[in-house]
Amino acid sequence: MRREGAYAGSVGPVALPVYGTAEITDFAPAEAQPALAESAVRNAAIRVLDVLGSMAGLLLASPILLVLALLIRRDGGKALFSQIRVGKDGVGFQCYKMRSMASDAEARLSSLLESDPQAAAEWAEHRKLRNDPRITPLGHFIRKTSLDELPQLWNVLKGDMSLVGPRPIVPDELAMYGKDAAAYMAQRPGLTGLWQVSGRSDCDYETRVALDIEWNNRRTVLSYLEIIFKTVPAVLAKDGAY
Repeated sequence: MRREGAYAGSVGPVALPVYGTAEITDFAPAEAQPALAESAVRNAAIRVLDVLGSMAGLLLASPILLVLALLIRRDGGKALFSQIRVGKDGVGFQCYKMRSMASDAEARLSSLLESDPQAAAEWAEHRKLRNDPRITPLGHFIRKTSLDELPQLWNVLKGDMSLVGPRPIVPDELAMYGKDAAAYMAQRPGLTGLWQVSGRSDCDYETRVALDIEWNNRRTVLSYLEIIFKTVPAVLAKDGAY
């Protein structure tokens, strides 16, 4: 759910309520030690790839970000939008995007959902709208091309996110994960992921949750690289993007 302006003004990590995350003790059973060691190596390798990839991405994307910032500023308002999302271990962080919505986005959404039952049903199922009145003309373009998410490379470099992982969600979405909330919070949210290469907005919310949890269960360096390579054609094809 993308509610621009809902958490503007907050800075730094924000502690969110804990939703049943399992504690990791210092004394794991002996038979679990190899698995823990393997997991530590995998996580370290992925973090190295995150740092290298985000640094390269920011360097390459900086001219694009500058042009987008100037174009968005011409429409009025700030070029950059930030909102608190749920991070690893349930810790909130400021997630950055290029602004794609009008300044009165929340008022427009409330008015539409109250007056249009079909739009309200679509919002309830997907937490997105195919014909969203909040989005500016330029916003439609940068969302279709995923250019609005380029600032999240900074989140990846900082360690808030990974290049690959579950979708970064706002706190009130966490309840929709139910018993799977702990699995979501066991990993860093991603700039891309299974959802990105599996139809994106065409997926209903239940499918999105299932894909996020599946990634937690099958996360390897090889699958990480596979999803990154699959993301490029998915973005170019604009599959499920709106």
